[in-house]
Amino acid sequence: MAGREDGGGGTGTMEEGRDARRQPRYESSEDGGGGSDRCSSGNDMMSVQFMQKIIAEILGTYFMIFAGCGSVVVNLSTAGTVTFPGICAVWGLVVMVLVYSVGHISGAHFNPAVTVAFATCGRFPWKQVPSYAVAQVLGSTLASLTLRVVFGGATAREHFFGTAPSGSDAQAVALEFVISFYLMFVISGVATDNRAFVRRRADALAIVVLAQIGELAGLAVGATVLLNVLFAGPITGASMNPARTLGPAIVAGRYRSVWVYVVGPVCGTVAGAWAYNLVRCTDKPLREITKSGSFLRSARINGQTT
Repeated sequence: MAGREDGGGGTGTMEEGRDARRQPRYESSEDGGGGSDRCSSGNDMMSVQFMQKIIAEILGTYFMIFAGCGSVVVNLSTAGTVTFPGICAVWGLVVMVLVYSVGHISGAHFNPAVTVAFATCGRFPWKQVPSYAVAQVLGSTLASLTLRVVFGGATAREHFFGTAPSGSDAQAVALEFVISFYLMFVISGVATDNRAFVRRRADALAIVVLAQIGELAGLAVGATVLLNVLFAGPITGASMNPARTLGPAIVAGRYRSVWVYVVGPVCGTVAGAWAYNLVRCTDKPLREITKSGSFLRSARINGQTT
């Protein structure tokens, strides 16, 4: 759901022009775009590397939906054995483990809204967006079909594991916008901002610390998904992902308010990505920005010179 920006980025990519040794990558959206050569040339849509990314997106989305929606079906079929907090934990954990599993291959987007958001910021090639979106919806649909087969047609019709607003569509759109904004804001922070990582090279220990901090990106994104599902789940289902809604809807033939889960997440993720870019302001590491001194020190120096 949130990985790397370019083709490798499900949830944690670093910026393309940067030294690979200095940046742990959890999203690879930048790779495929902007002339980056990482993992693929970005020019050949039929290259082996690009096909690997597409397959990774299909499989990643499949397992995410199978586990997340599967927990919903099992909970409904067993009179609440999994419990609502359990469902929230499953969504957060499955996103986290999949980011670590295929984030270095495709960026682990698993979400058309995330892919579009990265593309609007120039961190993912627009020409790859349709392929990623189709792969993500295909993975979601296959997972939903598997759940329907496993739990039986009658049970699947009885226990819909898609998303539908419990209130008005306007309320649902607003909530989906906010939680998608929050998710993309976090993804942008841990996946695209070099200042989120320690960059000291003084000794071997610092390198170890750098790697460990980079590995927390998947945990941060998974925790964000868990929190969003925890408080927004009862109202909208906490989709944050058009593919998560479209897959079950296609299999069950239920399309009520589907537009809510396309408009809300797409607008929210795009706004979240741009909001982080606005806050970020610069690509310079934090220490380079602050090494000249704080605002108070600058004010004091200016006061002495006048």
